[in-house]
Order: sequence, then C-alpha cells, then structure tokens
Amino acid sequence: MTDYLNQLVPLWFAEDIGDGDHTTLSCIPETARGKSQLIIKEKGVLAGVEIARRIFNAFDPELAMTVFINDGQEVKPGDIAFVVEGKIQSLLQTERLMLNIMQRMSGIATRTREYVRRLEGTSTRVLDTRKSTPGLRMLEKEAVRIGGGVNHRMGLFDMIMLKDNHVDFAGGIANAIQSARNYCREKGKNLKIEIEVRNFEELDQVLAIGGVDRIMLDNFTVENTRKAVALIAGRYETESSGGITLSTLHDYAECGVDFISVGALTHSIKSLDMSFKAI
Repeated sequence: MTDYLNQLVPLWFAEDIGDGDHTTLSCIPETARGKSQLIIKEKGVLAGVEIARRIFNAFDPELAMTVFINDGQEVKPGDIAFVVEGKIQSLLQTERLMLNIMQRMSGIATRTREYVRRLEGTSTRVLDTRKSTPGLRMLEKEAVRIGGGVNHRMGLFDMIMLKDNHVDFAGGIANAIQSARNYCREKGKNLKIEIEVRNFEELDQVLAIGGVDRIMLDNFTVENTRKAVALIAGRYETESSGGITLSTLHDYAECGVDFISVGALTHSIKSLDMSFKAI
C-alpha cells in the first residue's frame, strides 16, 4: 500500500492543483494558521482515515491530525471524525482530495457492512470483485475489508480464475484446467485455481477432472446452488456469483456456499456524506 500511495498521491495533487490553487493563494496569507474538522452528515461506516493522514502528511508534514473516530467504526450525523491544524492554505488545498477519497471509501465500507450483517448466522463470506475504479482498486478493496468483507484476488496476477471466455477460448474445461496447472508448474507459480461453471454439465466435468481449488457457480438459482454445493460436498471451495442482491444474499448463503462475490460493493456506490469545515 505504501508504494502504491507514494505513486498515486502526487498524481492526485497534480490533477487537482495544477500550477496552483489560485483561489486560496489569492486570499489567504501564507502564514495564516487554523483548524478544520471532518463532520459526518450521514449514518454509515467510516473508512479512509489513515489514507487521509497520508494525504495531509504528503502535502504538508506540519499539518497535525487529531483522530476521534477510527476506520471501521460506525458514525452518525454530527460526529466529528478528526481535526486537522496547521497552515490554512494547506487545509484548503487538501480538503477536496481527502473528502473524495474518504467519502467513496466510507460508502463502500457502509455497503459492505450491510452485506456482512445480512450473512450473520451463516458461514458464508462476501467477496469483492475487480469491478473497481481504475487507479483506486487498492483503496476500494481496503474499504471492503474495513467494512468486514473479504478481498478476492487483487488483480490478474495473484490467482488463476478461469471464466467462461477463458474456457471457451481454451477449447473446453479440461484444456483450460490442464493448461493452468501446466503453466503453474512450468513457471514455479503457487497460485490457486478457480473455475467458473455455468450449468451442471460443466460442473460434472470439473468434478471429474479435478485440479482446482474453488468452483464458481455463475448465475445459478438458489435451488440449483443448493444442489451444486451438495455435489461438490466439501471437495472444493464454492463461490456464488451473478446478480445476487442484498435481498437474495441470505438465501444463497443458506445453501452452504463458502463465498458470495458481489460487484456492487465497489461498482455502484453512493458516497457517504461528510464535510471538512473551518473551526
């Protein structure tokens, strides 16, 4: 995360400030000092406090941050998450970037917490996906983790996931699995292999061939998910995916599936409302 932020933070500032925040520079003396506080305006789960600290420190190491509410804690309107003291010019120039990051991360953490709570009483865990904002994936997945969810693969590099297009282009399930296993052996890669199945015919093929770690049941109904989990019977991890909503989540979990992946945790999020105001 550190290397990632070291690369991105300067780009964020360059995008927002360019050759200077002329509004602030034109009306605020360089030596003026003050305080601003982060005010929560909506119920939810706070996320991004530590990222905010990195933003403030990168722009002006003399900014002093006093935190009252940490990542993962639930917040309500009127709560003060933290106070930052220092140069007013620095407070004004970091305000929008910090808010953009924290509002989005908190929105993701809040949504994730809803899904996690809906799964209470089951052993199923909710997973995120790669349906994330380019350049912000690590932050969005961190927000899922803060909300109580589980990160799926971070990208294309840390797991082999044979989806329908891979299977079709490879010439079938047997070819795809064997090619993946050969690749890992030849390259010395210790990567988990997951394969997506679209129906019971494909599931039967996977069970006959073996050689995978997890089977994804794509767009299966609740009834068919229950039947599929019974067929797999603990031999492999199971994951449900495809069109599962908050209202149907618990029904799928009751089928005994290990994981449910939900793209909506990151791709369709309402940011949590908050503001950074002068004291």
